[in-house]
Amino acid sequence: MNEHYQTVNGSNSSPLGRLGGAAILSTAYLGPIQHYSKLFLYPECTIEHYEHFTKQTYRSRCDVYSPNGLITLSVPLVKRAKRQAVKDLKISYDYDWQLLHWRTLESGYRRSPFFEYYEDDFYPFYSDKKYDFLIDLNEDLQQVVLELLKKRPNYDFSTEYHKSYPEADDYREIISPKVPLETDTLYQIRPYSQVFDTRHGFIPNLSIVDLLFNQGPRATEFI
Repeated sequence: MNEHYQTVNGSNSSPLGRLGGAAILSTAYLGPIQHYSKLFLYPECTIEHYEHFTKQTYRSRCDVYSPNGLITLSVPLVKRAKRQAVKDLKISYDYDWQLLHWRTLESGYRRSPFFEYYEDDFYPFYSDKKYDFLIDLNEDLQQVVLELLKKRPNYDFSTEYHKSYPEADDYREIISPKVPLETDTLYQIRPYSQVFDTRHGFIPNLSIVDLLFNQGPRATEFI
């Protein structure tokens, strides 16, 4: 980790990533735009693999736009111990969640400008590919997203758990559907056209695929 960093108003407040430093992020399933904004902002990032799993977070779910508004897609997990590390979480295939997720993405984005352009990149994850562990699914999807965005952020993975990181800005609990976006004062919402915004208005910080399918090569302008 780079020790030359700056924060203001305490360790969990507005981090000045553009001036250098490091960020700690959780793993994310088709992570929100906010997650990718940190990957691109900080010169160094670490993705946490050893924290205890927390329910109802972006670690195993994403928010996308549907004809009826926001909808959450969750990756089902094998029954686990109460304090199980994220790296050990196994995906359950007791029902065909892959088909459900893909049909939801199709219904939400088939009419978007770039869905057909990118669908072949994502479809294998919902048809023939099977993953044992959540972190592997998340990472392979992230690699696809980064390739489509033509970005190569500098990040690694944790090798042990630390409750706090005095030398870095910790977003593990800040980037969460339970935490208001205003808490992250460095994150700037940049509105863009969405398929159903005439019905439900602009919905910020959805999964990165919402931005990709709607803006294509211009996506990085809104991160």
